[in-house]
Amino acid sequence: MRRIAFLAVLAALTVLWSGVPAVAAETAASLPQLEAALAADPENLRAASDYRMAAIKAGEYDRALEFFEKLVTGHPQAANAWLNFGFAYVDKIPAAGSITQVILANNALTQFSRSIELRESWLALYTRGNSYLYWPKVFGRAPLGVADLEKAVDIARKEEKKKRVYARSFIALGDGYWKTEQLDKAKAVWQEGLKLFPGEPQLQARLDRAGKPEELETYINEQLDPNKRVDTNLLPLVEGD
Repeated sequence: MRRIAFLAVLAALTVLWSGVPAVAAETAASLPQLEAALAADPENLRAASDYRMAAIKAGEYDRALEFFEKLVTGHPQAANAWLNFGFAYVDKIPAAGSITQVILANNALTQFSRSIELRESWLALYTRGNSYLYWPKVFGRAPLGVADLEKAVDIARKEEKKKRVYARSFIALGDGYWKTEQLDKAKAVWQEGLKLFPGEPQLQARLDRAGKPEELETYINEQLDPNKRVDTNLLPLVEGD
C-alpha cells in the first residue's frame, strides 16, 4: 500500500515538473507580441510591466535586457523606457551570483538615474531611492536613498488621490532613516504613512518593532535581502486605487 501511495505521489510530481518547461516555453512564445506592443508605445507602463513579468516567468532575463537597450536607443527621451530598463536589471538579480548582483544593481541605478534626468516622477524617485537601501551600509548609499525618498514622499503628500502604492515610499523612507541612524524620523514617517494608509501591514510591522532594536534590524534586513525577488510589477500603480 505504501509503495502504491509513493508511486502515485511520484507520478503526480512528475506531471507537475514536466509542465514547468512547457509553461516557460508558452510564456516565451508570447514575448515577440509583447515586445511589438511596447516598441509601439515605449512610455506605456502596463505594456512594459506585462513584458517584464512574462520575461521573468520564461527566465528570459538577457533577452529583456537586450530588448530594453534597443528600446532606449531608439527612444532616448522615453523616461519610462529607461525606468523599465533598470527594472529589467533588478529582475535578474535574484538569479545571479553575488558578484554579478552588484554589477546588475549598479547598472539598474544608472538607468533609473537617466529616467529621473528626463522626468522626476514619484515612481522613478521611489524606485532609485529604494534601490540604494539594498546596498550594505559600508557603501554609504543610504543617504542618497533618503534624498530620493523624501522627494517621493513629498509628491505623495501633495497628490489629491492617495494611491495605496504610495505607502511604499513611506515604508522605504523610514527604512532609509533607520539605516542612517535616525530612528525618531523613521518612526514619525511610518506613523504618518499608517494614518494615510490604515492597515498597511509593513508599516505596522515596523512600528510594532520600533522599540525592539534587534527585532527591527532583523525585520528590515529580511525585507532588503538582495536574494529575494523585488516586486517590480507596475500594475498596482497603473490600476491601484
